[in-house]
Amino acid sequence: MDGHEELHERSDERVQRLDERLWAVATALHENPELSYEEHAAAERLARELAEDGFEVETGIAGLPTAFTARAGGGRPCVALLLEYDALPGLGHACGHNLIAAAGLGAALAAKEVLADSPGALLVVGCPAEERGGGKVALAEAGVFDDVDAALMVHPGVHSWSWAPLTAQVEVKVTFHGRAAHPTGDPEAGIDALAALIQMFGAMAALRQRLPAGSHIQGIITHGGEATNIVPDRAEGRFGLRALTTGALDSLVEDVTAGAQGAALATGAKVDVERDGRGYAHFRDNPVLSERFTEHLAACGIHATPPSPGVYLGSSDIGDVSVRVPAIHPFVAITAEEYADHTPEFAAAAASPRGRSAMLASAAALARTAIDLRTHPALVSRAWDCFHDLARSGH
Repeated sequence: MDGHEELHERSDERVQRLDERLWAVATALHENPELSYEEHAAAERLARELAEDGFEVETGIAGLPTAFTARAGGGRPCVALLLEYDALPGLGHACGHNLIAAAGLGAALAAKEVLADSPGALLVVGCPAEERGGGKVALAEAGVFDDVDAALMVHPGVHSWSWAPLTAQVEVKVTFHGRAAHPTGDPEAGIDALAALIQMFGAMAALRQRLPAGSHIQGIITHGGEATNIVPDRAEGRFGLRALTTGALDSLVEDVTAGAQGAALATGAKVDVERDGRGYAHFRDNPVLSERFTEHLAACGIHATPPSPGVYLGSSDIGDVSVRVPAIHPFVAITAEEYADHTPEFAAAAASPRGRSAMLASAAALARTAIDLRTHPALVSRAWDCFHDLARSGH
């Protein structure tokens, strides 16, 4: 047995010994779901678990009360393990973030024990508000990942996929301004803002037909007038936009803006188009790292495959990390493929025996991957070379 296999075995044994402790954390989060930016109990529990095992914990990172970092060691290479722990309104942990937190915690505790005499650092990053707001965007902009060589996390799903086809995303608010009037008493004085917004929806339907793979537009009307006997002088719509890359998303925003301006011109209205928040960058998978993780996951009994072609599962703020440092975001199935996340069935799976075994395997595979990065300088170099090659190619 070589030295690295011995480290892996020691790490696997540590994860197995942590089983009850990790499951207690996962179930505690599941039983007390907290929404984005409100994850006070989850953040406190996770920070306490890490501090008990000797991590140096700092809370309130990037001005976010429920964000934290926990560090062991120092210098480079620095491997980050990302924990998510926010829940969904009305559905609890129907995205399985309680398992993300427990798996990342287990990987951190196991890797720290095994790597006690190895150069470099482990950085555990408590990431709030993935579901709404994008805590990782704020953390990345605050420089949390500036000295990180790899960012590792795993997400429960309905497939076991070696990497995640996650698109860039932003929401756009479109407000049309018209002129109120009585629709029969003085119709020529009115400018119908709602008619302009509806005309824009027609333009979006035409645009949707020629969108490339991975791009998507979904719109809703959030304000359409006050009464049927008043020509609406203001109408507002919101449009969720997605695209394969951040650059493609910027182009799509331009197309949507042009459609809004065209509808305004056709109806005599004025229009304001603005991005609502920063949105999420696309996810840039690092194959050097995701292939290594997939090998370790297979050794733990779960065989992940590449994602199905043409399937785009959504967007996540992990994208904003992945365009800064080498990163992975594989999926590990906790339920059958006919189900979907963000459902009551998936919330139940996040507290099921299958969810528990997936969490433990994920923790072990994450720990092994972190150990490899800390003990193989060439692997870190290869991951960065791959990262720069993808950046140059626009991916």
